[in-house]
Amino acid sequence: MAEKDMMGKLAIWAFIGGLLIAIIVGLVQAWDNTFFGTDLGGWIAILLAVIGAIVGILAFLGKGTITAKEVPAFLLAGTALLVMYAAFQNIPHIKYISTLLSSVSMALAIFIVPAVGILAIKAIWDIGKEV
Repeated sequence: MAEKDMMGKLAIWAFIGGLLIAIIVGLVQAWDNTFFGTDLGGWIAILLAVIGAIVGILAFLGKGTITAKEVPAFLLAGTALLVMYAAFQNIPHIKYISTLLSSVSMALAIFIVPAVGILAIKAIWDIGKEV
């Protein structure tokens, strides 16, 4: 029981921490459009992906913040986030707003995509088991 509580708390803090880091990094990327091209930006992108993978693994094991009932909505939201990133790139009339929105959605995507990938594999596995 204590291990499940500890893993649940880890999942909550990893999710909240990843979201906060992604939003801050997205704002920094919007300010300095070359941030992800630097060494520090690359390491932070790796950190975001690792935290996202931790969130995904904990949810896969049923100890995370994303319950089995929430998986389809999470997968759809993750896909929508990737579409948002593509849609906000280089909108000519609102350059500064599109830069801000695409930078933040890119950083959020770096965090969320590993969890979406892991949970998509689990969803496919669950569908295949029912046949």
